[in-house]
Amino acid sequence: MQHKFKPVVKLAVMAAALLCGNAMAQSSATLYGMVDAYVGATKARGADRAYGVNSGGMQTSYWGVKGTEDLGSGLKAIFDLNGFLRPDTGKQGRFDGDALFTRNAYVGLQDVTLGTVKFGRNTTPYFISTILFNPLVDSFVFSPAILHTYFSASNGRLYDPGIIGDSGWSNSVVYSTPNFGGLTANAMYSFGEQAGSVGKSKWGGNVLYFNGAFAATVAFQQVKFNSVPGDVTTPAALAGFDKQNAVQAGASYDFKVIKLFAQGQYIKSSVNNATGAITHTNGQVGASVPVGNGNALVSYAYDKTKNNVADFKRNTIGFAYDYNLSKRTDVYVAYFYDKLSGQPHGDSFGAGVRHRF
Repeated sequence: MQHKFKPVVKLAVMAAALLCGNAMAQSSATLYGMVDAYVGATKARGADRAYGVNSGGMQTSYWGVKGTEDLGSGLKAIFDLNGFLRPDTGKQGRFDGDALFTRNAYVGLQDVTLGTVKFGRNTTPYFISTILFNPLVDSFVFSPAILHTYFSASNGRLYDPGIIGDSGWSNSVVYSTPNFGGLTANAMYSFGEQAGSVGKSKWGGNVLYFNGAFAATVAFQQVKFNSVPGDVTTPAALAGFDKQNAVQAGASYDFKVIKLFAQGQYIKSSVNNATGAITHTNGQVGASVPVGNGNALVSYAYDKTKNNVADFKRNTIGFAYDYNLSKRTDVYVAYFYDKLSGQPHGDSFGAGVRHRF
């Protein structure tokens, strides 16, 4: 017979279970993942077009093992070991040198009344808010919102790093609240792990609200580094990088015949040099329209980046049609166009298959 613990007692049980472990019945583990590959071509700004078979057109491919153990009284132990892969070459990770489980690698506890705590490498709340409120979701090939948020850009005079710190943070703790009538919140802290001090760190969080056809989010994050990563110090404009603050808001409404999306974002990268802070302001609007057994998707993003000496504007649009062959398999065609002021345009197109298992 299960006992109903009071909240204070539940907190003690959660802490004890993390420290000492607890072996009870009702455990399970699941192998899962998604494979996405497409044939097409990409053309970076000012470069020649490259044709071929590539991975992750609509979504970056991944695989993993996750599981739970029922500890009783609404408390569960949870884990997830999840890594990216490239089916076009058979290699692990998003790029050469990417670790095995960079998508997620955590263990934690989940309680129906107190929420969830996870320790390890976790997907950031900021990334979750970014992908949920644009129609092309987390496509790193065709989504304007992803491009403007997580990719750098330069016009030769001004370098915009985009979000610094990746879509997942190592050495992190995440707390997620229970669902309060469609409202949830997530808070995340990533330790600097520097001997003798707490070290410089990364922290952030988001609030999500889902109520019928309407959904909305607000997210924030700040990143600092003890040793600034090489890809940050390479441009002279970021030689004195100190910290980056980013905030965004998003909303969507499903009219059934069309679902509309909107996002707004502000990123400030503070640097201690003559060029001053780099500010990035962008917005995205988009739509998903049911057509046949699939959806027509469109997204447009506009950005203005500036510092004390230069600025540039950016216009990006993505189109796609995603057709469902089953609940787990879909095929798609997509096109993407990107234009930075004063620079040649870049574009990509392709047709692909995505399968979930």
